[in-house]
Amino acid sequence: MDEDDVMWTAAASVAALVGAQVARRALTSAWTRKRGGVPGNPATSDTSWSEAMVWAVVSGAAIGVARLVAQRGVAFAFEKQRGAVPAAAAERPSA
Repeated sequence: MDEDDVMWTAAASVAALVGAQVARRALTSAWTRKRGGVPGNPATSDTSWSEAMVWAVVSGAAIGVARLVAQRGVAFAFEKQRGAVPAAAAERPSA
């Protein structure tokens, strides 16, 4: 792994974490304004299953999109600065 690969991995990871955190805070704020508070634990009677499911779907999608946008931003910056993204960026993530 060369220096560009290490730099790419670090930058893309940090961008994804920051993007996810920003999305979570924005979604929590918007949900709280609209619904009064984010759903609690669905195992208790405090939260209905339907509300917990909607929260899970909406938050998962918002955080996933934010991570994608952040990582694409890093790729764009890398390509603009260095002319291409490193080999580590072309690797398929393992699930």
